[in-house]
Amino acid sequence: MEKFKSYLQQSKIEIGKVIFPTKEQVRNAFITVLIVVTVVSLFLALVDLLMSFTISKIA
Repeated sequence: MEKFKSYLQQSKIEIGKVIFPTKEQVRNAFITVLIVVTVVSLFLALVDLLMSFTISKIA
């Protein structure tokens, strides 16, 4: 039981060391991820469109 109590105490200490992001940091990260995902999606859609067009002209 002592090990469990020690574990809980150590866990509480470690949680106290964690630096959580601010709302602004979370918002900026969300916007960045959204932009990157959108750009990559558009690029892949363009590549798919070009490949489909090329294959349809060949076949």
